[in-house]
Amino acid sequence: MSSGTSDTTRTGPGPETDGDQVTGGAADGVQVTGDASGGDRATSDGDRATSGATGATGATGAEPTATGATGSTAGVTSPEAGEPSAAASGEMDKTTDAPDGGGKPTDATDGGQKSTDSAKGGGGKPTEGTATGDSDGAAADAGGSTAGRTGPDDATKSRSRWTRFGRRSKGSAAEPKPASTADGEVADPFEAFGPAPEHKPGRLGRVIRAVGRFLVHEWTLATVGSLVLAVLLTWPTLRYPLYTIPQDYYDPALQAWQVAWSGHILLTDPAQLWQANTFYPESWSFAFSDTLLGYAPAGMIGTGPEAALLRYNILFVLAHALATLGAYALARQLGAGRIGAAVAGVSFAYAPWLLSQAGHLHVISNGGIPLALAMLARGHGWSLRYGYRPRRRHAGWALAGWLVAAWQLSLGFGIGLPFAYVLGGIVLVATLTWYLRRYWIRPVKHPFGWRLLVTDVVGGLVFAATGALLAIPYFIVAERHPNARRSIGDLDIYSPPASGFLTAPAESRIWGGLHEGARGALTQVPEMTLLPGFVLYALALGGLFFSVWRLRHRLLLLAGVLVSMVLSMGTQFFDGTFSYVLLFEHLPGWDGIRTPGRLTIWTTLLLGLLAAGTLTAFAMRVREIAAQRVPPWPGPWLRTATLLPLLLVIVEGLNATPHPVVPAQPAAMRSVTGPVLVLPSGMSLDQPAMLWSTSRFQDLVNGGSGFTPLKLTETREATQTFPDPTSVDYLRRLGVRTVVVPRGHVAGTPLETNIELPVDALGLRREEIGDTVVYHF
Repeated sequence: MSSGTSDTTRTGPGPETDGDQVTGGAADGVQVTGDASGGDRATSDGDRATSGATGATGATGAEPTATGATGSTAGVTSPEAGEPSAAASGEMDKTTDAPDGGGKPTDATDGGQKSTDSAKGGGGKPTEGTATGDSDGAAADAGGSTAGRTGPDDATKSRSRWTRFGRRSKGSAAEPKPASTADGEVADPFEAFGPAPEHKPGRLGRVIRAVGRFLVHEWTLATVGSLVLAVLLTWPTLRYPLYTIPQDYYDPALQAWQVAWSGHILLTDPAQLWQANTFYPESWSFAFSDTLLGYAPAGMIGTGPEAALLRYNILFVLAHALATLGAYALARQLGAGRIGAAVAGVSFAYAPWLLSQAGHLHVISNGGIPLALAMLARGHGWSLRYGYRPRRRHAGWALAGWLVAAWQLSLGFGIGLPFAYVLGGIVLVATLTWYLRRYWIRPVKHPFGWRLLVTDVVGGLVFAATGALLAIPYFIVAERHPNARRSIGDLDIYSPPASGFLTAPAESRIWGGLHEGARGALTQVPEMTLLPGFVLYALALGGLFFSVWRLRHRLLLLAGVLVSMVLSMGTQFFDGTFSYVLLFEHLPGWDGIRTPGRLTIWTTLLLGLLAAGTLTAFAMRVREIAAQRVPPWPGPWLRTATLLPLLLVIVEGLNATPHPVVPAQPAAMRSVTGPVLVLPSGMSLDQPAMLWSTSRFQDLVNGGSGFTPLKLTETREATQTFPDPTSVDYLRRLGVRTVVVPRGHVAGTPLETNIELPVDALGLRREEIGDTVVYHF
């Protein structure tokens, strides 16, 4: 063996078996052989403790020998049985010192942590360089050093590498000393052949790297994808957002006013929130329908009808994006893959039946439901696929889930009330399950965590308080207006038949024309066309037989689908005696919901989760097939095939929704004082009139909601012959100061001719502002 080289050979079993023999070549032919065939090993927590060096190798219960043509022996003595040799007890650790013999021994422990459990012998020091915590990390390297050796600093690492390559061992005086740097550090002659040192970026580099990681993060891509998809699949909503509105200009105009009113009044006089400027002289008029109060911050931006329309159209698009993202997040949290979760998100937001609800923003705004459930599941460390994982609990996510749930409730009780009951049921079942596991099935000391428990209590109280405070005005309205209460007869009118789940609305670009005959058999078409999607049906059906979910979970999801379908049918399922009517008569607030078909939201969500399980299992199978082939064909093509269901779901959600132009605001509405009555009063004009009032929010007699107050019905009847003495006297008693009559809306009414009659004898002053006639009392 030539000087300055080392040769290491291993014979016998692997490092962890008895009979290991390690031969380490020393300088100038010095060879040290240690037979590990007897005695106890010096190990730390089951890991082999070895100290390889270029002069000697010690093994427990062995008698090392040293011979060499030049140099000297390491002074190895024969240890007692069961004790480590001098090399193992610390004497040989000095071989990793600097070539000049100075410096401290290298502390090379796995993970950068000193081993205190190394073998000791004869009062010697514990062997440094012992690997801890990894039974595979104790094998000697090419020079006899322990694998996984790490030093306290770069200089020590350099010295260890120098010794490892056999340049110098302790006692080899014939070897020259390597050169030293100016600061005393030992230069490594092999440093030029090693990898370049890692570049440490500056502050700007770290910022750029962090921004880059953020931009390619899954949730960034999911959010951006949801927004882009929302713009495309709701087109042309944002084509002329200042003038058009989805579906029609009746309920959307009302809801645009609601958002504008809540933002305006919270900035000016929050105490008058429920005393809206419409339905004069009624009080609590803001509670005549769902309020969309959660959108109030948006209502604080801009004034007037155009701002209200722009605001509404943007919220309409964002509501679809949130629904997609929320369902995606829920599916991912439960354990679905990305493609499966994407199908769940898209099918939930763009189900064909939701196209008929394009004029009801409070129904479209359902994304808070799956998002809150996803956050609550994340906060509690629970997944449908992996079960309860306590280490993944996070109180912050749980609190965020409760806040999102409270926000969803503030958008309206039509969708929020069933969600509140579902959430309450989940809490009840989870509490019961926790109690049984804690005290009966699997007793554990801390199965939940106090921080999370306090968070749930606080978050639950916030959610409950939000619901209670919002419910008070509705109870007052129901007491003052008995006709606002829903009856079983109202329920019958809006209850869809079973065929509704196979019928698409006219707004569906794919199925609308094909289902025209089926819609002819329905009485309330917008509330009875409940098709979630044929592609979704097929994927969910496949999910019952081939899925990543366990069988019991699939059966639970199927049960949820069937129950939600039965409830959506209202009185059409055996008269609803043991389904919807039971809830209608016994659960508080349920008698205020007259449209059971909107519970199809839950049917769609659960079908989406079943479909996500199918596609996730398929994607896993694709990866398995790809892993078994070299090259991995047809793996990439099969992965591309998983996109096909997503594309089909997107295509099935294409819309043919009309976007009519909203009637322009009469110039008079920007200057007249209230109370104001816009004639002719009726559904076709009252809701646009509410939108027109957003410039000044003057008191307005007109109004639209889920019911018509008796006072407004009386006013409409009394003003059919306006202007005549009877109608003028009635309006004076009511307190009206101005009547506005847009000429473009009087065709086919008595006002078409009466508008030209003289009114001086009635004590009115008539004024024409543009194409509008204004009467001043």
